[in-house]
Amino acid sequence: MAKTPDTSHSSSQSSSQSQQVDNSSKSSNSSTPAKRDDMRAASASPGDSAPSSSGQSTSLGHTIAARKGQFLIAPRKVPGILPMGMMPLQFSVVEQTLRASPDIEIVDTVGPKNIVGVLADGLGEAPGVLVTRMTEQKASILHQQAQGRLIVERDQSLGLQDANFQLPSMVGATLPNSGPVLAAVIVVVGKDNVPLKDAEVYLLGSMLPATGVTDERGQVTLSLFGETPQSIRGLYVKPKSDYWSFYQQQPEITADEANVVVLKSLSEWPSLANFPKQQVYTWGQKAMRLDQLPGTFRGQGIKIAIIDSGAASLTHDDLHNIHYGFDVINKKTNPDGWTEDTVFHGSHCAGVIAGADNALGVRGFAPDAEIHACKLFPGGQISQLIDALEYCIEKQIDVVNLSLGGAEVSEALEQQIQRAKRAGIACIVAAGNSGGRVQYPASSPNVLAVSAIGHINEFPPDSYHTQTVTQMMDPNGFFAAKFSCYGPEIAVCAPGVAITSSIPPNNYAAWDGTSMAAPHITGLAALVLAHHPEFQTTFKARTADRVERLFQVIRASARSVNVGDPSRTGYGLPDVLAAIGLNAQAGISAGVSAGATQPQNTLFTAQSNTFGGMGQGNQLGGAVGQHPYASAYMEQAQFNPMALMANSWGMGQGGGLSTNSLDPFALYRSAYFSPPQMNSNQQGFPFGMQQTGLGNQRW
Repeated sequence: MAKTPDTSHSSSQSSSQSQQVDNSSKSSNSSTPAKRDDMRAASASPGDSAPSSSGQSTSLGHTIAARKGQFLIAPRKVPGILPMGMMPLQFSVVEQTLRASPDIEIVDTVGPKNIVGVLADGLGEAPGVLVTRMTEQKASILHQQAQGRLIVERDQSLGLQDANFQLPSMVGATLPNSGPVLAAVIVVVGKDNVPLKDAEVYLLGSMLPATGVTDERGQVTLSLFGETPQSIRGLYVKPKSDYWSFYQQQPEITADEANVVVLKSLSEWPSLANFPKQQVYTWGQKAMRLDQLPGTFRGQGIKIAIIDSGAASLTHDDLHNIHYGFDVINKKTNPDGWTEDTVFHGSHCAGVIAGADNALGVRGFAPDAEIHACKLFPGGQISQLIDALEYCIEKQIDVVNLSLGGAEVSEALEQQIQRAKRAGIACIVAAGNSGGRVQYPASSPNVLAVSAIGHINEFPPDSYHTQTVTQMMDPNGFFAAKFSCYGPEIAVCAPGVAITSSIPPNNYAAWDGTSMAAPHITGLAALVLAHHPEFQTTFKARTADRVERLFQVIRASARSVNVGDPSRTGYGLPDVLAAIGLNAQAGISAGVSAGATQPQNTLFTAQSNTFGGMGQGNQLGGAVGQHPYASAYMEQAQFNPMALMANSWGMGQGGGLSTNSLDPFALYRSAYFSPPQMNSNQQGFPFGMQQTGLGNQRW
């Protein structure tokens, strides 16, 4: 993502963003005395007298200490018969009791707001989630004393992208105390030597990188301590828009004069000739054969929600067809703020899914679908994603695009995803960009997880896209993207490298990420629901069966992308014509009957021999022989000094609120999640972040 800072600096700066939460009115619901007493025992406990963890003021200023945590509290929905002596807790009882507790602050209530949401779960009590603030100790006591009938979990932050700054792995020497200082002036220009403002520049030395943003002259000065021109390992330039990125290993940098980088415009690439004045299908859309679909198939009558950073519908020519939305993070003060996309991420996703068919820019998969842009970033949290999904239930959305992820599994969110599925809503989720195991919510069994692939002939060999190339490549030049998460949860793969789409105010950018792959499948899902015969008859009703059938059709349409590891690509790359029923399916789905339910793990059982160290030499050699730029791509990828070195899992963040022997409902929770996801000692990347610290690759 290309943000616009106020000024240009010689080094990167990190910033924190505070998030406002809305105070909800006090509930007037009544409850039985027995239930109130039961809950009061949990809220009034020895933890009430625990000292506050907030910082204190001294003569020097404010002493930093842990602030109160934000937690989600909700009655646990348990299928079947409850354990002996256990009664389910009603949401109204929980809310009323916790509001009476002096050391628990309720900052928001998330739940149904109209009859559609209330009836989504039948005629029982309307579900809900309380967003509260309390100490960690208080939350742990509440969790234990509720005896498994309450979900008590942290309201964790969600992420769209990688942070520029990564914490060190240990305490040790990082910066030199003395020695030479290399001050390099970098000037970034575009076509006709026009200076490019707001380009991100990364100079990679033998220790920490120096980063900055170009000014109006296209210039930035970067200083590296303890480095010389001979020790510089790489130079990476990421333009704000309309140009290809640039990456040079072992660059010849001088401190005596300006170092000039000339970027190529997007339209200089053959497949984007005359872009954006002439409308194009991107390479990913062509790979899925969208360009061969008859023009009358446009996703009419289908509602799509993009839960992301908003959409620049007021300023971008390709997004003027988006008329609905909801600013979740500012729902009390500015619910219509979804049209302002300061992160650019949501606009990029929206262009892939539903870019207008207006002879300009990029045409989306479903330009006539009804798009709802739910703004969740910057600053999104699990509670707000639950709120956004509640909006989708009430608006009777058909397909939701989730190009986002969190650090840990959320049971409260999983219950909401299940509610959405029962209401006929299909969630398409990006697998994550850590290069490790599939992250949540893509790891949920109730969504369709999408990994990212690239193609070696679809971006300049001196662009940073080359750093996504791996040796896991099929004979046609498709490769598993280095950043893409993998695992048995992957249903299908989709194009996610060098994807050109819309960004504010009225520009375009080529980005990488599973964030870019998921919208391809979301757009395809809309086309299937709108035009596949089964969804006009047998599966027309909005039920969980419709969602499952949709997922089956998408998987069955996939063509094999054989990179030697099916956990990277799932069933393969879906084909638009096959998915809609206009063409016979081919490839990996050839042996799958149209109506058969195929668990995702079946694929890996059938192809388990590919895990046994299958060599890539023949596939790679064939691909290199077919594509003129392949040698340059592979040279960049193999010798990149900043290549990914992250473990598949980072440090775990489990606390005292995980499954334990005190929770009689632990067995029920295991049905939701596989053991590695529920184990608090398992390791995982915080917020799905990749450990390169370079650029703004995203979900």
